[in-house]
Amino acid sequence: MSEKTPHRRPATFKLDDPGVVVMSPDETGRPARGTVQITPEADPALLPVPIAAPRVLARRGFRWGALFWSAVGGLVLLASGLGAVNLIEDLFARSETLGYVALAFAVAAALALAVVIGREAFGLARLAAIEKLHQRATEALRSDDRAESRAIVNDLLKLAHQNPQLARARAALVSHADDIIDGADMIKLAERELLAPLDEEARRLVSTAAQRVSVVTAVSPRALIDVLFVFVAAMRLIRQLARLYGGRPGTLGMLRLLRHVIGHLAITGGMAVGDSLVQQMLGHGIAAKLSQRLGEGVLNGLLTARLGLAAIDVTRPLPFTALPRPALGDLAKDLLRKRDDEA
Repeated sequence: MSEKTPHRRPATFKLDDPGVVVMSPDETGRPARGTVQITPEADPALLPVPIAAPRVLARRGFRWGALFWSAVGGLVLLASGLGAVNLIEDLFARSETLGYVALAFAVAAALALAVVIGREAFGLARLAAIEKLHQRATEALRSDDRAESRAIVNDLLKLAHQNPQLARARAALVSHADDIIDGADMIKLAERELLAPLDEEARRLVSTAAQRVSVVTAVSPRALIDVLFVFVAAMRLIRQLARLYGGRPGTLGMLRLLRHVIGHLAITGGMAVGDSLVQQMLGHGIAAKLSQRLGEGVLNGLLTARLGLAAIDVTRPLPFTALPRPALGDLAKDLLRKRDDEA
């Protein structure tokens, strides 16, 4: 057995004491008996900083699929236009009145198509601006850049300008525009002032959608009706959350949002988290109180709530820093409390 080191009582000493020996961390020798060994700690400023390797994007070749669908779309558009022109000419040949009526219909259809394309382009641009604002805020929180944070807050104020519920919050935030505040603190202040009421409303929308899905799927006689209703409720919830945070998605914008939400769920493993939470909650004596159909309704409601939480992360213009992120457990408690009240 090795000899035990005798217990040393607390004592004070000076650095210039000859009994004090300063040793570097890589020294292996033992100091003389009766001396005090001191190993200085490394200065954090001198420690090596890990540098992430630059992300190299894979080079894409020529996209033949995009060229094919673009060419097919162009041919269909030309065929439609040529058919409309031939129809109008034939109607003019038969009757001048019918020709003018057909021409008016064609002009109305072209105008409506231009408006629809404009709305889709505007919705996609607005969603891209919100996504870029989220990325800029994340970088500004990391770098604490004051000038960039001021620019982000100004863009956020422009985004929230059309929401009358945020008038008081905008005024309070503008009053702090000239204050000496660090970059990260400025973004956190903007999050507390502007996004706190929106987060509360978003939580209410998600909880309401989850409860509606739970009730309908619990009483629905067909699985196909369950699938259709859950899909429609999920799309409606994503659209409501996007509009709440300033986005105006059209059809293409909704497809893009749905892809981002599904990608977010795949990255965070949201469905697995939801399943484990359901198993845990249903395993604590609640399964005995619920029928099979009611349990399936609760499961569908929880999965809808998880989808709504992922949609909040995607559509929110700022990351969660100063405010707590909505938790699935809180929504699950609300859902189960609603089910107990109805039971």
